[in-house]
Amino acid sequence: MRTTTWYSGFAKSASHFCGRPRTFALAVGVIAAWILTGPVFGFSDTWQLVINTGTTIVTFLMVFLIQNTQNRDTEAIQIKLDEIIRATKGAHNALLDLEELEEEQLDAFRRRYQALAALARESAEDTGTPEA
Repeated sequence: MRTTTWYSGFAKSASHFCGRPRTFALAVGVIAAWILTGPVFGFSDTWQLVINTGTTIVTFLMVFLIQNTQNRDTEAIQIKLDEIIRATKGAHNALLDLEELEEEQLDAFRRRYQALAALARESAEDTGTPEA
C-alpha cells in the first residue's frame, strides 16, 4: 500500500532533481552569470542583494526538503533493521525500535554492547573477524 502526500512526493522529486550534476552545473552557471554582470551593475548593493537573497531563499527551502527526505530514508532503514533483528534467531528483540528510547536508555545499551565487544576481543570468542 503506497500512499504519499503531495509534500512527500514533491520533496522526493525535488531532492532527486537537486542532487543531479546538471542542477549543480545550473547553480554554478547562475553564480557565473551573477559574477559576470557585476561590472554591468557597478558591483552595487542591489547587485549583491540579488545573490544574497536568492541563495538564502533556496537554502532555506532546501533545508526542509532535505530534512523530509532524510527523515523518510532514516525511518525506512530503521524499519528494515528492526525486521532483520526480529527475523534473526537469537537476536535481542529488545533492540527493536531502539531509536525511540531516551538518551539515558540508549547510553545504557551502548555501554552493555561496548562491554560485550571488549570481552569478545579479550577472549577471542567471536563469530568470526575479518582477520581470521
